[in-house]
Amino acid sequence: MSRTTTGRRRAALTTSLLALLVGALSTLAPVLAAAPAAADGPGVGTPYVVTLGDSYISGEAGRWAGSSNASSARADALGPTAYHDNAAGTGESIERCHRSRSAEAFIGGGVQGLNLACSGARTTTSDGDTFKPGIDFADLGGGKIGQAKALQQFAGSHHVRTVVVSIGGNDFNFASVVATCVADFLYSPGWWKDYCHDDSSVTSNFTSANVSTVRAKIASAFQNVRTAMRNAGYADSSWTLLAQTYPSPIPRASGFRYSQSGYTRQSTGGCGFWNADADWANDVALPTINNAVRGAATQSGLSNIKVLDLSSAFNGRRLCENGVGLYEEQGIASWTSPGAVDRTEWVNQIRTVSTCCSNSPYYIQESLHPNYWAQLATRSCVRQAYNGGAVRGGTCRISGTGLSGGEPRMVLQ
Repeated sequence: MSRTTTGRRRAALTTSLLALLVGALSTLAPVLAAAPAAADGPGVGTPYVVTLGDSYISGEAGRWAGSSNASSARADALGPTAYHDNAAGTGESIERCHRSRSAEAFIGGGVQGLNLACSGARTTTSDGDTFKPGIDFADLGGGKIGQAKALQQFAGSHHVRTVVVSIGGNDFNFASVVATCVADFLYSPGWWKDYCHDDSSVTSNFTSANVSTVRAKIASAFQNVRTAMRNAGYADSSWTLLAQTYPSPIPRASGFRYSQSGYTRQSTGGCGFWNADADWANDVALPTINNAVRGAATQSGLSNIKVLDLSSAFNGRRLCENGVGLYEEQGIASWTSPGAVDRTEWVNQIRTVSTCCSNSPYYIQESLHPNYWAQLATRSCVRQAYNGGAVRGGTCRISGTGLSGGEPRMVLQ
């Protein structure tokens, strides 16, 4: 066979193979073009901040920007739909969870937020007069699931970068402690003061044994968050848990603008604490609760946990504190007036049956909670802690007056 004939056959064979290859690729091309994009999930898609826990992160009292005894309209920043969080925007997805639109989950800047927290929640789920999902995997049927399970379901199809948690206050029976302190203030005379800080119903919450028990519960809640994320397909290194401490809601005795004599401190200010009880709240109760949160962060064993310290975040703007006041005391028309954020309180008044009900727009459960200004302040703290995805802990404080981007000026140090 001549060299020329062999060359022709090789050329013909090469041409045939190329034709087959082109045909195969042309058949495969529509399949490749039609392949769907990867669905959002662990590490894929728009990043999310998810908040879990109790009323101090759900947005309780987020409707109110300061307080007025003359007209609720002066402080009504979000109106009667403030806590409507269901898909239709017509009501609450879980009754009385009070997930407000001003809640800290919604940091913006290309980051989406999901608020799974619930006012009144403890570390574990309960279903009494109202359903309160804890940070666990409870499933009571009818859509009643724990916050950890809800997180797991959401994280499987969304890119969760940070989970912010505020929990433990209700395990220390925060609401009943406050109620006892206010009752002792109202029902004992100035010449024979009945303090709450030495009541057995209060002190039993702060024994070393109970503190150890609650710390372990908080640590377990943190571990449940880790389990939820692992079950959803996340490596521990791909997300961060930001554990949040509690802010001081009232000043020490020297910081009140109302005397403890008479009933003005409660009837006008909505801050019915004896001086000694206010000092105890700041010097003993709050540090004990916050140390339990910090201790739980260590006890949990999570390698990806940071602490956001809010203990002094509202100092200078607390309920009944010198330097701020009711709208009528400050001569301010409404929450939209210039300077309102700096001259009105960031913590909601303590409401009793006589001041919350009978067609009143207030809820008792809003008492002593961060209001609209405070919610936006903590949102700024969370945004700074998120730090573009390189999450960091720190202590958040007021850094100046006025608003920046519609939020109080805060700094994370």
